[in-house]
Amino acid sequence: MCRAVREAGAVVLRHFRDRSFTSWAKQDASPVTGADLEANDILRDRLITQGRPHYGWLSEESADDPARTQADRVWIVDPIDGTRAFVEGTPEFTVCAALIEGGKVMASVIFNPATDEFFEAQRGQGALCNGQPLRAAPCHELPDCRILGVKRMFDHPGWPTAWPAMQVGYRNSTAYRMALVAAGRYDAALALIPKADWDVAPGALIASEAGACVSDHCGKEYQFNQAHPWQRALVCSAPSLYPEILSRLAHLPADLRQIKP
Repeated sequence: MCRAVREAGAVVLRHFRDRSFTSWAKQDASPVTGADLEANDILRDRLITQGRPHYGWLSEESADDPARTQADRVWIVDPIDGTRAFVEGTPEFTVCAALIEGGKVMASVIFNPATDEFFEAQRGQGALCNGQPLRAAPCHELPDCRILGVKRMFDHPGWPTAWPAMQVGYRNSTAYRMALVAAGRYDAALALIPKADWDVAPGALIASEAGACVSDHCGKEYQFNQAHPWQRALVCSAPSLYPEILSRLAHLPADLRQIKP
């Protein structure tokens, strides 16, 4: 998996540097590029065709095969997470892969080829970035904490209790946000919209192995490779912040699609 992701990342980085790619919009208006598809082909070839042909496969850039839900082990990949940043020339995109067994992530990789940051984890063995151990930040209070999310979400007047002043940042790649929490460079990441398995599976293991807490907004642990491979939301935070963040979300419905903008 590490070799495959590095190989795909090298191709993505070449396209990023020389801008040699075409791009267009999918049906949901999100961008996709030829680099996404080329990276997807490399990952599928290395992980399935040349690797484990009996494993299941779930990728943002492949047609979904329902047979994956019957496989003992499944690869979940995102050839480029943060395609919008990639298209705009911002070095905040990643190539991601995760190995799933029994709905849990057993191993995962997040690679930002533009910054040469290679995050990896195996269940029960900790998380690393470029070979160095990761640890979530020891942050205990929301005021002035470093949090990744959309600023207008925190500023919305509909919150029962206003969020305190925080250092709000943003990265287009969801996986990269989770990796930065794992690295202690941010204290939390919050997204109150559905996230696909390929967005959060790689980061869920890396963050949790670094000591962070990861769940949906109801505090429910993720189960991956379900028939509908989506999660309700993302909460990823330093452990001391996690209970307070969840308490601020307790009034929200389980299905956030019920909330009107």
